[in-house]
Amino acid sequence: MLNILVLTIYLISLKLTQNTTLVITGTPGVGKHTIAKNLSHRWNYKIIDINKIILQSKIYEENNLEHTLDVDVSLLAKLLQKKSFDKSIIVGHLAPYVLDPNKIDKMIIIRRNPYELISIYQRRKYISKKIFDNLGAEILGVITYDSITKFGPKKICQIINSGKIDQIIKKIVKCSKGKMKINNIDWLPLIIKNKDLGKFFVD
Repeated sequence: MLNILVLTIYLISLKLTQNTTLVITGTPGVGKHTIAKNLSHRWNYKIIDINKIILQSKIYEENNLEHTLDVDVSLLAKLLQKKSFDKSIIVGHLAPYVLDPNKIDKMIIIRRNPYELISIYQRRKYISKKIFDNLGAEILGVITYDSITKFGPKKICQIINSGKIDQIIKKIVKCSKGKMKINNIDWLPLIIKNKDLGKFFVD
């Protein structure tokens, strides 16, 4: 039964425009790369990993205090402008800030429950500031807001990573065909209900 479901999803995905350029972005830890790799195998699309381009091009400085890389976003945008994106999946949390809206067809923003993100960041051994910065960005929908502002709502879809990859793939296919409008994802009511504002935001 599972094999039939996978085959069905694969056949549906083959109906996509051959030269579609898809972007998968979202806060660190939401599952962007896992989803991108899965899509790449199913669709035979190439992956353009923004993080790899940053490291290979060495357009960053190490911030030892915050355990992060300070990226030259302007230079990164120029490097990406020179690349061909036909039949590609571009993945990275910086995508909304370095891509030309005219060169992409759809941007998928992966969202994730902030309670799940806490454990992910702890496993990655993020320092406290980095954890709170990323949690705040996810809860407030910073990447969503910035993406809509730059690319417009028609190119944007939001999908919650529930851990069920086949359901995520179905929604991405639907979005790529223009059959899915941007939906409202708001984690704040859940956090307020649980009285956990202090758990996610530093005074």
